[in-house]
Amino acid sequence: MNRDFGKWPQTRESYNKVGKSGGGITTVGIDVGTTGTQAAVMSDGELLGYSNIHTGADFKVAAQSALDAALEEAGIVRGNISSVVATGFGKEVVDFAEKTVDEVHAHAKGARFMFGSDVRTVVDMGGQTIKAIRLFDWDRVRDFMLGDKCATGLGRNIEILCNLLHIDITEIGPKSLETQKDPEPVSTTCWAFADTETLGLFGRPEFKSEKLSEAEIYASHLFAVAWRITGVIGRLSPLDVGDMQIDGGLAFTGGLANNPGITRRIERELGVAALTSQYDPTIAGAIGAALL
Repeated sequence: MNRDFGKWPQTRESYNKVGKSGGGITTVGIDVGTTGTQAAVMSDGELLGYSNIHTGADFKVAAQSALDAALEEAGIVRGNISSVVATGFGKEVVDFAEKTVDEVHAHAKGARFMFGSDVRTVVDMGGQTIKAIRLFDWDRVRDFMLGDKCATGLGRNIEILCNLLHIDITEIGPKSLETQKDPEPVSTTCWAFADTETLGLFGRPEFKSEKLSEAEIYASHLFAVAWRITGVIGRLSPLDVGDMQIDGGLAFTGGLANNPGITRRIERELGVAALTSQYDPTIAGAIGAALL
């Protein structure tokens, strides 16, 4: 049996409230990413149900599957939907969507719904891209930055690494936090270099003056990822003239938001604790698309 260590569990949940599924304006947002696809059913500003599935090889099939699962959770049939709005890397192939919206505004809107009005900085960490978004107080995007150079694929590279090392992706983050002090990060130039160097740390002690433990090797890799993401955040325009601080209204979205080995290191580097939410951080884009 071939086990995929690099895939997060697929999730779905119902928030269907009495009297909500049968009336009001109901919209569905679908966020088609390279590794995961999410659909969220919203009615009158409330989340009725969502699904989060693995994208696989066919974006269109993934979008339809996510839609069907979310509608089932919400207890709504397709004919009762006012509109379907798509976002994400594969949004253009969702031919049953009435419109598409960009990922930056979708995640900004979704984060405000999930984390509250205190959100000022949203960091979306997906399979291929990193987006840092700064918001005005009045729910509008003020500035955003995307990961550049070879910063793409940071989420996907962790999936690959977990499969190579046979460690479950849900375990690598907590395991990396078992160290008393982070070792030096592996290569931050390219994720392929980072994976190669991480693998080398297991079998070639000459890379370091002393052999690293398993937890320290994971810490070295995830510290490199966190360092790259922190650099993207640092390029955002300040909240006020002369202000280079994150004011506390920090929210993480996307698949990597479920990895504490990354989020806690970013919090440490920024000196601020991120906001928390009852919702799965992967569905922010889908929620935002539905609201927009």
